[in-house]
Amino acid sequence: MEQIIAKLIQDFEEGKTSRRQLIQTLAMATGAVSLAGVAPAVAAEASPVTTVGIDHISYQVADYAKTRDFYVGLFGLKILSDTGKQCMLQIGGIKLVARNGTGATPTIDHIGYAVENWNRDAALAEIRRRGFDAKTEGAGDVQLRDPDGYHVQLTGRA
Repeated sequence: MEQIIAKLIQDFEEGKTSRRQLIQTLAMATGAVSLAGVAPAVAAEASPVTTVGIDHISYQVADYAKTRDFYVGLFGLKILSDTGKQCMLQIGGIKLVARNGTGATPTIDHIGYAVENWNRDAALAEIRRRGFDAKTEGAGDVQLRDPDGYHVQLTGRA
C-alpha cells in the first residue's frame, strides 16, 4: 500500500496526476483496503506501530483559503478547523490539511498514518530499534522519514 501511495504522490508532484485524482484515488484505495481486510503479503512481526489507515494528508499551497474554498465549495468537504494560515478539511475518514507554503509550487509535505493502540514511547523505541531517526511533535505525534525520504507522521487512531 505504501508503494502505491508513494507512486501516486510522485505522479502528482511530477504533474502526471491532478490534485482531485490524487485525493479520489487515495480515498478509494484506503476504503478498499479497510473493507477487504487484505492480509499483508509479508507477515509482519509484532509491532507497536500497527497502522490502521491514513489519518491525514498535509500539503503546502500558495493560498490555503483558495484551496479551502475549492474543496468545500466544489466537493463539499467539511471544515474541521481554520487558523487563518491553514485549514483542516474532512473527506470521509481522512483529513486534508492545506497550509500556506513558502514556494510557488504546491507540495505534499507528509502523510499521517493512524496507529491502533497508540503508545508514543513504544513507537519511538521500535522505530529507533529499526535504525530510523524519529522525533516527537505536539501532543504525541511522531515524525520520521521512510527509506525513500518521504516525511511520515504517526498519530493515534482518532
